[in-house]
Amino acid sequence: MSDIKTQADLEGMLSDPEKMSEYVKEKALDVLGSAVKEQMDEALRDGAVNRPPMSEEAIAEGQSIQGKNFGGGWQGGDDTKINLAREAKAMDGQFKNFGEFLGAIAPGTISRGMDSRLKVLGEGQGDQGGFLVPEMFTAQLLSLALEEAVVRPRAFRLPMSTLNLSLPTIVDTSHSTNVFGGVRAYWTPESGSYTSSEPSFGRVTLTAKKLTAYTSAANELLADAAISLEALLLRLFPQALAYFEDDSFINGIGGGQPVGLINADALVTVSKETGQAASTIVAENIDKMYSRMLPSSRARAVWLAHPDTYTQIVAMSRSVGTGGSAVMMNNMAGPAPATIYGRPLITSEKCQTLGTAGDIFFVDFGYYVIGDRQTLSMSASPHVRFQNDETVWRFTSRLDGRPWLESALTPRNGSNTLSPFVALATRS
Repeated sequence: MSDIKTQADLEGMLSDPEKMSEYVKEKALDVLGSAVKEQMDEALRDGAVNRPPMSEEAIAEGQSIQGKNFGGGWQGGDDTKINLAREAKAMDGQFKNFGEFLGAIAPGTISRGMDSRLKVLGEGQGDQGGFLVPEMFTAQLLSLALEEAVVRPRAFRLPMSTLNLSLPTIVDTSHSTNVFGGVRAYWTPESGSYTSSEPSFGRVTLTAKKLTAYTSAANELLADAAISLEALLLRLFPQALAYFEDDSFINGIGGGQPVGLINADALVTVSKETGQAASTIVAENIDKMYSRMLPSSRARAVWLAHPDTYTQIVAMSRSVGTGGSAVMMNNMAGPAPATIYGRPLITSEKCQTLGTAGDIFFVDFGYYVIGDRQTLSMSASPHVRFQNDETVWRFTSRLDGRPWLESALTPRNGSNTLSPFVALATRS
């Protein structure tokens, strides 16, 4: 059957139920072919309609359901009239999905009155597009992807069977005369007496804090949404809680939340260079941060920096005589640097902004301990807001985290302290 090209062609088909049935069946069965898609694309190019071309997913959806929607034959009789003024359905004149569109043009439905969401094709009217695929809703929700957790995958994690968890530690703050907080070895002559020494012990206590989230939704939305709202909430809220958990592991102030890296007792803060401009990072900053890392941690430590610092990092240079040379990038032909001194460079928006203490860290997360008292749980209730016809969800996890070292280490020789937690001081 030839395509409809004019108003007269359409009116002729509408007046003949047999032709109408044949036309609709042909278009439905050929939905995965090129006919419908090419016709719509041509109409879009010519300005006949202002709608996006049909996606491959929509085409597949239409094929999967056409057997149900097109099972019946044409049911019209002589006394059946096509009502072109049929009231538009929901969704403000749009179809909820491709299946609903196919159902609206299926044999046995048009005889009961044409859906007003189907528009008559007219060559001189650009906003009409009879039986072309209309605007549609998709079951995919577009959203920003949250960055992956930085601290938890790298930290020392322990389960908590009670509210509080006490960890015995060795207080090792100085190696100037001993190690492990008091252990010392002596060179002893033959028959000489032994000198006693012993380590110093301490305790780090984790107390479970509660991280929560709460939301509600109208039951009508749950029933009518094009996507599964509950499944969406069960995906979004755990990601959100993990995000704020990670933020507290970096910036937490203690008390009712974990203690973050930036507030660690053992944090070493490297001062800016003399005359260094505000909001800059220079190679000497990185050199000194690396030198202050605990030597035993250098093979495990990672760089953690705010995205704003990247322009400073890649532009770093080092003076050589009266000239200088780049130390991170000489050209842009290759991939961007992902390491500094061979250790991974991780960017996170949870760090402080460029120029502020905490915009870049050098950290061995093995010295950060996380205690998990209760993994994330979800509860839902239709009763809390029964009068409002709403369902509520609450999300709860209980945990704590903190750096477990009490102070930076004074080395055997020298006065610059060492630590598995190193940051750069404010440059302003």
